[in-house]
Amino acid sequence: MTEFQPYSRRALCTALLSFALAAPAMGATSSNKSEDTFTRSEVLAQAEGLFGKGAKGMADVIEKAFKEYGQPNAIIKGEEAGGAIAVGVRYGKGLLVTKGGATRQVYWQGPSIGFDIGGNAAKCFTLVYNLHDPEKLFQRFPGVEGSLYFVGGFSLNYNRTDGITLAPVRLGVGWRQGASIGYLHFTPTKEYLPI
Repeated sequence: MTEFQPYSRRALCTALLSFALAAPAMGATSSNKSEDTFTRSEVLAQAEGLFGKGAKGMADVIEKAFKEYGQPNAIIKGEEAGGAIAVGVRYGKGLLVTKGGATRQVYWQGPSIGFDIGGNAAKCFTLVYNLHDPEKLFQRFPGVEGSLYFVGGFSLNYNRTDGITLAPVRLGVGWRQGASIGYLHFTPTKEYLPI
């Protein structure tokens, strides 16, 4: 059996992170009609309601998502927890809010695999693009995540399927480091199996 060399791990981590950084450019389409999307000021006000006023770094992370995708037509405000030792899990719950004012409780869970270790709990504010039917949220959204969590650190990654893009902004407490691939599975009720 061939031993897994450290330089191979670095190469895989580099490839995963490169894909994550390139992902926003692939298939980036979003509606920018102001009447059916949230403006930057509306999103920042909603995010401050979750993270607190003056959360350092929040506006910069949200601005990055706006530059890459424009204005979202829905948001999810919630919280999640997860952990990993090469194989990881994530569980979350939140409130889906559409620009039209409709709200709905949603849950998500998902596995991951990669060079990822640690545990974290996070407030999660997700910008949702091209979700024209809230029922279409209930599916699996693959993604690549390269993140380094410190106490109080923000992160952003992207998950995408069927033309719908999710941009979760997380403010984590704990420590989680590495790169992983996986998916988030959104459901209307709480589920315990992360698949």
